[in-house]
Amino acid sequence: MTRLNPTSTIDAETFKIDIPQEALDDVAARLRSFRWVDEPANENWQYGTSEVYLKELVEYWLEEYDWRKHEAHINSFDNYRTQVDGLPIHFIYKKGVGPAPKPLICSHGWPWTFWDFHKVIDPLADPGAHGGDPADAFDVIVPSLPGFGWSSPLTTTGLNWWTTADYWNGLMQDVLGYDTYFAQGGDWGALVTTQLGHKFPQNVEGVHVSIVIPPNFMLDGLPTEDQYPDDEKWMFHHTAKRMETAVSHVVTNSTDPSSVALGANQNPAGLAAYFLSRRRVWADNHGDIEHHFSKDHLITTTMIYWLTQTINSSMRYYWEAKHLPWKPENGSLPIVSVPSAVAMWPQELMLMPTPLMEETFNLQQVTRDLPGGGHYAPMEQPVELIDDVRKFFRTLR
Repeated sequence: MTRLNPTSTIDAETFKIDIPQEALDDVAARLRSFRWVDEPANENWQYGTSEVYLKELVEYWLEEYDWRKHEAHINSFDNYRTQVDGLPIHFIYKKGVGPAPKPLICSHGWPWTFWDFHKVIDPLADPGAHGGDPADAFDVIVPSLPGFGWSSPLTTTGLNWWTTADYWNGLMQDVLGYDTYFAQGGDWGALVTTQLGHKFPQNVEGVHVSIVIPPNFMLDGLPTEDQYPDDEKWMFHHTAKRMETAVSHVVTNSTDPSSVALGANQNPAGLAAYFLSRRRVWADNHGDIEHHFSKDHLITTTMIYWLTQTINSSMRYYWEAKHLPWKPENGSLPIVSVPSAVAMWPQELMLMPTPLMEETFNLQQVTRDLPGGGHYAPMEQPVELIDDVRKFFRTLR
């Protein structure tokens, strides 16, 4: 155990992933025994994940994929585990290289993992080594959400996005010793980031999100067409169309997660099938799932969930969000009073009207002219995300 900062009060332990070989052998055995459904007419994924593609992926998984290579890549970063109020938290911690690095905590979503940020960690921490200005350096912290990956096992209930913010603030202050910091996130991570800026304005100096999700979304739903200004009506229709692809998992995960998780936890190919369609239709890839996600990344994502057996606890994140609705700390607007930035990726699932964004955030920067990108910004558009994050937080240093 070690103290990562002289001012921290809670120890963390260095963490190395070392999956037992018998667990990897079990994956191979289960893949070989997977029972196929021989579905007709789904080569174009119109019914969901294509069995044709899944067979191709499983063959690659068995014959070419090398977990040990990706395990070593993850371990090339400094990984840690700690406990905050009894909750296990895994995180990557990359110290910045520059004259005055500022701490930045980045939060992922579902079916993401912490590893979806791996392309942006080094450039954000050491911009000088990646064509940038060392003055933009960050101390980068990328935790796994509670019940995701190695932030497990989750033995308690009631953990959702707004309760996670309490633990993240504890991680930043008590484990890492930062009195103030920046925050960034996408998907659930955007809501965690929103709550950090809302509840802890004395600690959070600024927030950057890749998607705007209303904090009361699980109860009130999305804004109606009349809430969009006339020149933004197209964003309502975009959101309505894109969210058609998200309805099934939101309803299932928020009302009946264990019924799906118990089955998905029986075979890694079945688990992958649940993830693949969401990777394909939520990204800006024109129907080509491998445009942004290699087979290796798709499998590694599945392996992280599989090897940690966290599909059930990760899906419960939705149930807990629905059944433990968010309550504001105060009634003032905007909800997030600290300086805020929004990157509006053109193929993101939700594009919120400007009036709602202004009610939610103290908007200082909205980037609307991004060249592409969907729901997985750190993987789809890492360079653009890095540039946008640097540009915004540069104004707050």
